[in-house]
Amino acid sequence: MLYEIRFAQCVRDHMKFLTAAESSVWLDAIGEQLVHAPLVETRNRKPLRPNPLAPWELRVGAMRAFYEVLREPKVEAPADVVYVLAVGKKERNLLWIAGKVVKI
Repeated sequence: MLYEIRFAQCVRDHMKFLTAAESSVWLDAIGEQLVHAPLVETRNRKPLRPNPLAPWELRVGAMRAFYEVLREPKVEAPADVVYVLAVGKKERNLLWIAGKVVKI
């Protein structure tokens, strides 16, 4: 089953803090990793402990994407949707999202 990918409006602001190359890598990774099985734990995808940001994390090098998967009702058939809620970079033990340090 294929999942639909949607981005929160704030993700556009988060992407402004990434270089063009990093943004390209992110979009490719999200397309490859989250379209088919976003709820399967892998080396780069893992569920997080309860936090205010998101229940799942996708890692690509130092970059992180935080997302959740929801079933959205439709008239003809329900659809599973991956909502990317935040994108940032991890530098040592600090997570930077939109130029600010975020604690998870």
